[in-house]
Amino acid sequence: MREQAIELRSNPLQRLQQIPGVAVMLVLLCAIFGVMTPGFLTAPNISNVLVQSTILLMLSLPMTLIIMTEGLDLSMGAVLTLTSLIVAIVALSTGSMLLGLLAGLGVGLVFGVINGWLVAAVGIPPFVATLGTLGMAQGLSLIVSDGTSVVGMPAAVRDVYSGTVAGIPLPILLALASYLAFHGLLYHTRFGTYIFALGGNREALKFAGISVRGLLIMVYALGGAMVGLAGLLMTARMNSGHPTAGLGLEFDAIAAVAVGGTSFERGNGWLLGTLLGVVTVGVLRNGLNLLALPSSIQVASVGLLVIAALFVDGLRSRS
Repeated sequence: MREQAIELRSNPLQRLQQIPGVAVMLVLLCAIFGVMTPGFLTAPNISNVLVQSTILLMLSLPMTLIIMTEGLDLSMGAVLTLTSLIVAIVALSTGSMLLGLLAGLGVGLVFGVINGWLVAAVGIPPFVATLGTLGMAQGLSLIVSDGTSVVGMPAAVRDVYSGTVAGIPLPILLALASYLAFHGLLYHTRFGTYIFALGGNREALKFAGISVRGLLIMVYALGGAMVGLAGLLMTARMNSGHPTAGLGLEFDAIAAVAVGGTSFERGNGWLLGTLLGVVTVGVLRNGLNLLALPSSIQVASVGLLVIAALFVDGLRSRS
């Protein structure tokens, strides 16, 4: 080991090869947008990127765990839309942000349990199961909202997104707390060990007498609960509930997880990589917004980002 460390210190190329592709892409994007848009690297814009990335992080963290189990959740964007509407409707009718949050958490949890049950108990492939619940959530969003925005949020809801604590935006603190909670869950609990085994050695769990079905349902349920929490942030961010607000965010979440280096096979996951992937996607979208490029170009660019980051990792692994 000592000889390897000495060799790495003496060979800059080998040190560069240890840098993950997501970090390379993040630095390149910051450099490119810093040159093309003078205001990009300013403190207010960097803070704006971080705040706008908080909702995506809350989706990407549980998506990492789901993908580590060799699963997928295509319904997150639609369920986020529905939970945001439920938060808005309940908060507006009761005047209570807390009741709105609890309602959103409940709806998200129900959809998470349904997804887990369809995948684990019924045996439907995750892609098909969550595609079905995507349609259910999208339809329910149109029903509960009658196709119109729910406006007039109480100040307590708006303050969730606009408030600060010691000068730090509240959404950033919520995102940081979420990351630390998931980091502790995945790397410092027995449940986290089981998640690695679900994707890497599921048979070992069965031989140990651990319910694979129960674990899968718990993973998807956790994802649903996080979507409910993100629904509060979405409502606070828009100061309303909108029937299409979160559609497509599941694509960004999957992209952030993939860019961050989590494998769709063998249970290999990296939460820090997911965090970097979320920031990278946020930087890309922010830079393209500053360049006034249309949303269609932004979606295509996120896809190119995934390919580029995986390409860099592939080159590194072969060298």
